[in-house]
Amino acid sequence: QVQMVESGGGLVQPGGSLRLSCSASGFTFSNTWIYWVRQAPGQRLERVSQISPSGDHTYYLDSVEGRFTISRDNAKNTVYLQMNDLKFEDAGMYYCALSSAGDDKGKGTLVTVSS
Repeated sequence: QVQMVESGGGLVQPGGSLRLSCSASGFTFSNTWIYWVRQAPGQRLERVSQISPSGDHTYYLDSVEGRFTISRDNAKNTVYLQMNDLKFEDAGMYYCALSSAGDDKGKGTLVTVSS
């Protein structure tokens, strides 16, 4: 079955950086769009970024455009999210998923932004 395992979260100061990783299995990774979604406490799930199967098409939430970069390594069945210049509002649980609604998302990795 589909399994998504997120890692790389942590505590960072505003302006700091983190690199999230998502290791996937149970489906044909190289044929599949992958999504990063996040959920802050008390907030709904929101799509942060997505990447096409070949990696040549990407999407970013307006508020992260220019600060976050999504990439993938199809040989490793892994998707990355490089997050730079982190802001308080970026804090939350980050998941990789097979849809913008969070289908088949993993357990997530927590990003905390605090001074």
